Amino acid sequence: MTEATCRRELELEIPAEEVQKAVERVARDFAKVARVPGFRPGKAPLPLIRRRFADGIKDEVLQALVPEQIDKAVKDQNLLPITQPQVDRVDYAENGPVKFHAVFEVLPEFELETYKDLDVEIESAEVTDADIEKTLSDSRERAATFVPIEGRALAKGDYAQLKLTGTPAAGGDPIQADNVLCHLGAEETFEAFTDNLLGAQPGEHRNFDVSYPEDYPDKKLAGKGYAYAVEVTGIKEKKVPELNDEFAKDVSDSATLEELRGKIRQGLESDRDQRRSAAVRDALLAKIVAAHDFPAPEALVENQMNVRMERAIRSLAAQGLDPRAVNVDWVALRNRQRDRAVEDVKAELLLDRIATAENIDASDEDVEREIAALAERSNESAAAVRASLTKQGALDRMKSKLRSDKALAWLEQNAKIRTREPERT
Repeated sequence: MTEATCRRELELEIPAEEVQKAVERVARDFAKVARVPGFRPGKAPLPLIRRRFADGIKDEVLQALVPEQIDKAVKDQNLLPITQPQVDRVDYAENGPVKFHAVFEVLPEFELETYKDLDVEIESAEVTDADIEKTLSDSRERAATFVPIEGRALAKGDYAQLKLTGTPAAGGDPIQADNVLCHLGAEETFEAFTDNLLGAQPGEHRNFDVSYPEDYPDKKLAGKGYAYAVEVTGIKEKKVPELNDEFAKDVSDSATLEELRGKIRQGLESDRDQRRSAAVRDALLAKIVAAHDFPAPEALVENQMNVRMERAIRSLAAQGLDPRAVNVDWVALRNRQRDRAVEDVKAELLLDRIATAENIDASDEDVEREIAALAERSNESAAAVRASLTKQGALDRMKSKLRSDKALAWLEQNAKIRTREPERT
């Protein structure tokens, strides 16, 4: 294994005697079934069979001997291949040895350094009354309604109901919307809309130009100019519900506002504990990875990059977005995953080694509990989930993942965890 890589290249040779024995054996097998003009089946002489079916005999000999030779070399050198060997430069001579070149990747060799009693520090996080009130405020905003206003013109703070067309100054497809709400004077509203719509009455038309700055958040508009033709179709104001027991009943199964506050606190504390555990485990993995210097197999890194990309695509799909329609440089995004993918692979290899050192394993009961959890989340029976996993060949991967999770939990239980105050921005 060359420095900083898990690639292994072997120059192998199969002795002439083994090749000759294999050729004779394969030729006899061919002779039993070969149909040769002038001879009854199975009666053609071997020299004729070897000449007539030379290519087929060669292929079968190589298929039989090459994998055996690779397996022998791997065992002799105590290697652990993780990819199928790629064979090339085959030098085949019927009366001589067979020489060939094999390339594959192996698990890296490394000594397990200190991993017990690790010391890590994470930011402290407490659930405050302000956090609860912020959650309540957000809930009130989501429950808000928009009520029509009549008998006056648009003023700051109003929501202008608009029908508009925006024509690009540089040409191209226009922006069109038949029913959009524009919050006049709000931070998120471009100033030109507020300035040009204030004082307008329902049914009134306004025309104005807008030049968006280069750093405008919406990249489709950034640095461009539009001529807008706008019709005010209505004026609305946002009505936020009162914060009382009735509100609590409307947005939850709580009977009172105080009961809702208690449930919000429980939820926030549960989220905090999950984030804390994730932060601890990330810190522990970063520490053990930093303490070990060994190469990550490229095949595993590529696979992990694919996993990360699949997560990104699933995340977009969960938001109702078609990944094919999103303006993303997928190749560049995938390449940016490499460093994290390398760390992921190293962490997994280290957890595997730690699990072995500490006799940690995933039991059948662990697997059954995980299958039961998957079944509950997917509303399927445990038997159906098991059958699906078995068909996909995923049970071994599940058990390996559970073993790694238990090793990571062991690290957390045996670590010294300190907290620090979060940085103020």
